[in-house]
Amino acid sequence: MNETPLLSQVDSIIEKYDGSKERLIQMLLDLQKASGQNHIPGDCIIKLSDKLNMPASAVFEVATFYSMFNMEPKGKYIIEVCKSAPCHVSGSKNVSEMFEDALKIKMGETTPDNLFTLQYSSCFGGCDVSPAVKIDDTVYGNLTMEKINEIIDMYRRK
Repeated sequence: MNETPLLSQVDSIIEKYDGSKERLIQMLLDLQKASGQNHIPGDCIIKLSDKLNMPASAVFEVATFYSMFNMEPKGKYIIEVCKSAPCHVSGSKNVSEMFEDALKIKMGETTPDNLFTLQYSSCFGGCDVSPAVKIDDTVYGNLTMEKINEIIDMYRRK
């Protein structure tokens, strides 16, 4: 049976963390990043559970519990719009609508070029510049339509 390139990386990811079950979250993060579509395929979870001698249900439980993991393919860049109370009061709904207009997608959707996925997120600590969004590990705040277009253009050029 031929393994997909991602499935063949499971062993090296496990080795990177010395096969430690306590490092499962880091292993899942590495798998998700390596997927190229910001998600963790089920066959990788099964192989990971086999190699770590853990029930597949336990690995699936971790992968589905934390919001940072995706079980379905996502865009290269996930735009997370904070939905916490401070951001909501400061206008996160307007920011969501501006991103929807700029990207021509709705919340929860991915652009046809698979570059961006737009989704809501819990608080990530950008209250001082709310309403805030996070793309990768970068937080953007005090957003206007002009700033949003600049941000999108910057990521398109990467």
